[in-house]
Parts: sequence; structure tokens; C-alpha cells
Amino acid sequence: MSAISTDCVAAISRLPAGAALRVDNVAWDEYEQLLADLGDDYNVRVFYDDGRMEITSADSGHERRKMILHTLVTALSDELDIDIESLGSTTLKAEMKAKGAEPDDCFYIQNAQRVIGKMDLDLANDPPPDLVVEIDRTNASLNKLPIYAALGVPEIWRLSGREVHFYLLTGDRYEQSEISRAFPFLSARTLSEFIAQGLAEGERKCARAFRAWIRHAGLPR
Repeated sequence: MSAISTDCVAAISRLPAGAALRVDNVAWDEYEQLLADLGDDYNVRVFYDDGRMEITSADSGHERRKMILHTLVTALSDELDIDIESLGSTTLKAEMKAKGAEPDDCFYIQNAQRVIGKMDLDLANDPPPDLVVEIDRTNASLNKLPIYAALGVPEIWRLSGREVHFYLLTGDRYEQSEISRAFPFLSARTLSEFIAQGLAEGERKCARAFRAWIRHAGLPR
């Protein structure tokens, strides 16, 4: 275990819910060593951007919003009768670009068939997720968008409070969009309304209403 990894693991054990830890001048092998030392069951997310590393912890409100959004994407999969593979907070990294990220959730939609059955994701050979979900954190300081852009993620849904914002990759940067690229019939405003319903009335009622909305929209199944 490297000195940086030892210090970070110790700091993570004391990291309050919703807090962020920033470490600069971290070599790529030190970043990878930390991931290895943390193992598979750690409850923080680690981001790496050309020597800068940020470790963030979740809080209960963050987890609830993430689960509601995941439930709505599952409803899309069922109602549209399409494969959507979630890899959760799996680590996305590319050494050649010195970038690494662990999204709140990520989904393979157009490329679902290419990752079904895969146990380990390798962005040198596998495509990046078609959609990444990020829940805003007050204490986070590292801008995640350039990391995801370098990794080639086509679309990000960023949830701030009860509002969802869509970001689409255009060239080497993201542009905000009212309409999703993965689901062109879905607007950020509509999704935000269902997120708000889920927070107020629970996932089951929210999912049921969202499924009814999909059917009413006359979308192919």
C-alpha cells in the first residue's frame, strides 16, 4: 500500500456523509493502488483527472434520488421492450488520457448487447456507457464533465435537487439540451416532474405514473 493510499484509506474511514476529499499531485499508479486497496465494497466514489483526485461520500438524500432515477430508467427498458444494462458506479478509466470516474449510475442502451455478460469493463476495448447519471454534491470541487468527455460518454443526466439537466457530448465538450439523445421523446422537464413525484409520493407511484406516461405518448413497444 502506497503512502497516498494509506493516508486516503484512513481519511475515507472518517469522511462524513456528503463530504469530499481532494488530493493533488497523485500519480496514475497511486490512483490505481488506492482503487485496489479499497476493494469492491467501498461506499465512496473516486475521480481522477490528470493528477488531481477527488473522493466523495454519499448521503441518504443522494441515494434516494439515485434510486428513483434508476427506477425510471428501468421503466423505460420495460415499456419500450429494449435492453438497458446498468453498471452502477463501476470505475471508468483510461490511463492514456489520465482520466478516471465512478458515476452515481451508468447505463448501456444502444451498446447494451456489447456488455451483457461482461464482468470487467475495459474502455480500451469496450465502449463507454451511453448514459451516465451524476447527482450534484455541494462539497465536490472537481469538474466531472471534462473527465467524462475525455472518456467519450455521449450523454450525462445531472440531478441537482429535484431538477434534471441533460448534457450531450458535441466534439470534445458537453452542451446542455432539453431533449435526451438516448430517448429523444424525453425532456429534462418531464423527467424532473417525475423525480419530484418520486420524492413526494415514493418510487412505486412515480414508476406507475411514468409507465402510463410512456404508453400515453404512443411510443413503440
